[in-house]
Amino acid sequence: MLPGGIAKVKVRCISCGCARKKREYMCRSCGSLFEIIPEKKYRGNLKEDFPYISQWVNLGETETPMISGDAISFKLDYYHPTYSYKDRGSRTLVSWIKSDMGTERPLNEDSSGNAGASIAAYGRKAGFQVNIFASEGSNMAKIRQIEAYGAKVHFVNGSREEVAYAAMNASGVYAGHGYVPEFRDGIRTLAYEIFNQNSGKVSDRIFLPLSAGTLFLGVYSGFSHLLESGEIKELPKFVVVQPEGIDPVCSAVNGNTFDPEENRKSIADALVTRKPPLKEKILKNLKEGGRCVSVDDDEIMVAWKKLAGMGILTEYSSAAAYAAYLKKPMGEKPLIVLTGNGLKSISA
Repeated sequence: MLPGGIAKVKVRCISCGCARKKREYMCRSCGSLFEIIPEKKYRGNLKEDFPYISQWVNLGETETPMISGDAISFKLDYYHPTYSYKDRGSRTLVSWIKSDMGTERPLNEDSSGNAGASIAAYGRKAGFQVNIFASEGSNMAKIRQIEAYGAKVHFVNGSREEVAYAAMNASGVYAGHGYVPEFRDGIRTLAYEIFNQNSGKVSDRIFLPLSAGTLFLGVYSGFSHLLESGEIKELPKFVVVQPEGIDPVCSAVNGNTFDPEENRKSIADALVTRKPPLKEKILKNLKEGGRCVSVDDDEIMVAWKKLAGMGILTEYSSAAAYAAYLKKPMGEKPLIVLTGNGLKSISA
C-alpha cells in the first residue's frame, strides 16, 4: 500500500504515458512503472526542485567530492551517511512518505544491499518501523549494517522477484527502491551536483555502474531537467556498465544472447540483476548515444586495485565503472561515478 493524496508533480507511466491516479507504483492500464517529470525550471534548491516534499529527513548529507585529473575525473558519490549513493533516493522517498502520510505504518523494502541499509537508516531516523526483505545467501556484511540501524530483516527463499513480491504484499507501506519512482527521482540531485561542481560544464562521457537502473535513469532525468531549463546545451553521453554474463541490458544493446535463468555470480554483487523492471526505459534512453559495456571479475579487480593505489577505496561494484573505462576509453576527460564505499567489500 502506498500513501494517498494529491501529488505536486507530474507522474506518468513510462510506457503508455498515463497519469498516476493516487500513489500506486504500477500503471493500472499497462502494468509498467512510473516516472516523475519536473514541471518547473531547475532552481538549485530542494524546496523548489522537489515540490512534492514538505518535510525533509536529514542525516547530515553534504556535497560529495569530485577528483579531477589530467585525463579523467571521479565523482566519489559514496560520501553519504550510509556510504552509498542510494542515500539520495532513500532520503527523497522516505521524506515523501513521511510528508504525505506520517510514520504510523511500517516501511517495507526489498534489498539485501546498499538500498536496504539506506532505507533502514532514513526510515528509522524518520520514525518508521522498517522491514527489509532479503534473499537467502545475501552479503552478511550489508545485512549487519541493515540490522545496526534497527531494521528487521526477513529472509526469503526464492528469486529476486519473489523477494520483491514478499515486500510488496507485507503489511505497511511498500518503499521498494526499484519500483517506487520517488526513490529514482531523488537521484536527480547527483546530476545537479555534477553540473554545479563543474561550473556549468558537463563531461562528454559519464560512466555509471548499472543494476536496476535507478542510478542511470535518475541521473538522466536530472540532466534532462537541466537541458529543458536552459542550463546546458546538450545531454552528456552515458556509458553504463554490467558484470559479464549478468548483463541483460548490455546483451540487448550489443546484440548478444542473455539467459536470465543462468545462475552466474560476480564480485560486483550490487550489480547482479537478471530481470530489471526498468529495462525498456533504460534501453530507450541509451538509444540517444549511450553505450553499455560488460566487464568480468578480473577486469573489475584490476580496476579496484588501481583505484586503491590512488587512495580511492570503493566497492567492487563501483570499480566496475572504472574497469569499463580501462577496457574501452571514451570521451574527452570523462567522469567516472563511484557509488559505494570499499569498506563494504573488504569487510564481507
